[in-house]
Amino acid sequence: MGILAKCKRQISFMLLVLLVLSLTGCWDRIEIEDRALILGIGIDEAEEGASSTEDLTTHSREEAAPLDNRMIRLTAQIAVPGLIPLGPGGNGGSAEGKEEPVWVVSVVGHTINDAMNNLQQEIADPRSLIHLRVIVVNENVARRGMDDLNDYLRRNQEVRRSTWLLITDNKAADLMGVAPPLERVPTLYLLAMLEKAADMGKFPKNSLSNYWNSESKLGQNAYLPYVSIRQKENILIKGLAYFNSNKLVGTTTPIEIGAYMAAKGFNPGGYTAMYNVPGIGFVTIRATERQSNIKVDIRNGKPHATINVRIQAELAEKYSPKPGMDDQEELNMAERGFNRFVKEMITSLLEKTQKDKSDIIGFGEIVRANNRDYWHKHIRDKNDWALLYSNMTYTIHVSSDIRRVGMKVD
Repeated sequence: MGILAKCKRQISFMLLVLLVLSLTGCWDRIEIEDRALILGIGIDEAEEGASSTEDLTTHSREEAAPLDNRMIRLTAQIAVPGLIPLGPGGNGGSAEGKEEPVWVVSVVGHTINDAMNNLQQEIADPRSLIHLRVIVVNENVARRGMDDLNDYLRRNQEVRRSTWLLITDNKAADLMGVAPPLERVPTLYLLAMLEKAADMGKFPKNSLSNYWNSESKLGQNAYLPYVSIRQKENILIKGLAYFNSNKLVGTTTPIEIGAYMAAKGFNPGGYTAMYNVPGIGFVTIRATERQSNIKVDIRNGKPHATINVRIQAELAEKYSPKPGMDDQEELNMAERGFNRFVKEMITSLLEKTQKDKSDIIGFGEIVRANNRDYWHKHIRDKNDWALLYSNMTYTIHVSSDIRRVGMKVD
């Protein structure tokens, strides 16, 4: 009986220990109100002489002197607890709605991490990137190269792969303060604009993970949204910003976004084309659905692409003194004009990207998948394909079907 009682006491003690351990809770937790939640980041080139004003938190001035000509200015948009609007017109925890929902802090640094450490010196709470949604990079910084930024973001486990990365021709810091009356938080406005543009067919869905995925492929290059400020409170999606070797090499016009989406067969169709139909006048055709098929074969030792695009469309507007447009032949003429217009836009896009050696369509991946012998014989790295892409030939076929011309009143 003594041994049995001793065993029971030991078992009871072990159960008590397990129970105590299960009640410890999150011993290392940090309340969300005690974190500096960074919602957006803007990255610009630092002004001349910025090294003399830098906070020396990670190095001595002499140690970092060789990097003085590559300094950046980082602008962070930090959420103010209780003041982020909870809905349209909501004021969060502010009854009057007069307090700013975000706090904008700007610092300089030699690298992204250096700037982040300088930022931490100016804020009391530990900085956190778990709610980072938008990163805006100035065009000049992107042309210099995105390797440092990509390395920092890839190594940081807090950064979501659904974050949007943008390129701008303005100061990135300025976009950290753009918020129209519809949205008081600049970052949330940028995020909503991009996501709604993707839903309406105005821009392909292209988060940070898509960008990294394209840039890592041997036969494809990456692109990002190219944006600009209009009327101080509006953001214009100005085009595609496309890359080669992680450096910005060129940009497109807004209508060429539609050409890219047509060539890739991305849906829904959100772009319209305005052109002149001889004998009819100017018409505006809106694409509603796209289909695309791309084949690449080898002709005379070089890749040749055949791009077949089919578009479902509707007649949005007819600008002409001549009334009506119900005749089938007139619709056929409009379709032929639309086919010509789309073909010209795709050709313009390909000519630009070939000149800059940036294959954003992904022809190289098609060659790599279907012509393995040719690929292994001629391609050793991404630069080899970039050179081949700049000289490749292509044939574009576009067909369209205008299925709706509007309401008809008898």
